[in-house]
Amino acid sequence: LVNYPAPCIQIPQFFVDFVVPVDKIGDPAGIVSGTTRVTRDPMRLLIARNAAKLIEATPYFKDGISFQTGAGGISLAVAAYVREAMRERGIKGSFGLGGITEFFVDMMKEGLFERLLDVQSFDLAAVKSIAENPNHVEISADWYANPWNAGCAVNMLDTVVLGATEVDRDFNVNVNTEADGAMLHGIGGHQDTAAGAQLTIITTPLLRGRIPCAVDSVYTVSTPGEVVDAVVTEFGVAVNPRRQDLIDAAREAGDVPLVTMDELVEKAQELTGPMTPVETEDRIIGVVEYRDGTVIDVVKQLKKK
Repeated sequence: LVNYPAPCIQIPQFFVDFVVPVDKIGDPAGIVSGTTRVTRDPMRLLIARNAAKLIEATPYFKDGISFQTGAGGISLAVAAYVREAMRERGIKGSFGLGGITEFFVDMMKEGLFERLLDVQSFDLAAVKSIAENPNHVEISADWYANPWNAGCAVNMLDTVVLGATEVDRDFNVNVNTEADGAMLHGIGGHQDTAAGAQLTIITTPLLRGRIPCAVDSVYTVSTPGEVVDAVVTEFGVAVNPRRQDLIDAAREAGDVPLVTMDELVEKAQELTGPMTPVETEDRIIGVVEYRDGTVIDVVKQLKKK
């Protein structure tokens, strides 16, 4: 405990009811996640390279770019390729956003980003940086993504790279349920960053095992296709027809392997064959809300096998 007022206040006094001294508040090593490593899988590296090529082809890849990726292997590989391209072209970004990893900390130290806006520190290097570097700024989830405040950080994003369980012909994304209808996890900031960023890229393998990730219609709509600009797989890059400007930029660049979403779905079906339809009861066990509270889908209880 220190004398009032404490420096670097993250939780102000009007949110605190009790202060309880303890010997130890936890083990920092538990913060480390096995997913916060750049993938070494050749197929996933190809996906990342395709995504980076698309980013480099767009007008957003310039001085002042703001950028967010997830902490998964493909996302970090995209960041690695973008980092190299920024070095080669002498591009200096404005800020990195989101859950921050050592990779983004190193990019800031290198001068590739002026600041980091950190809503969640994913590893110990990020924890150390946020404690020591005034340009590594802690932000709340409200500041990060609340669509009802005066201006949230995701609305300032140029580019975001996100993952998916499934993507369909209309670019709708599922991150809530497995292909068999089983609950997976929550949405997190997927919708918020997709809606806020100027360029929203979904990276996913075409298949996981024998399960297609590109489908006719996603089982659950987590993020609507109207806010998704491109889907990147090992078989190519499908750009949403709403974004003719991106299609033109990719064609002009000459090295972005463009395909259509229909082609990806048909390729997945060719490789896997027909899938068994999911059978459900009438009982609703989950409701998917858009970031403004609008209900966009529901999840139903699975029939017992």
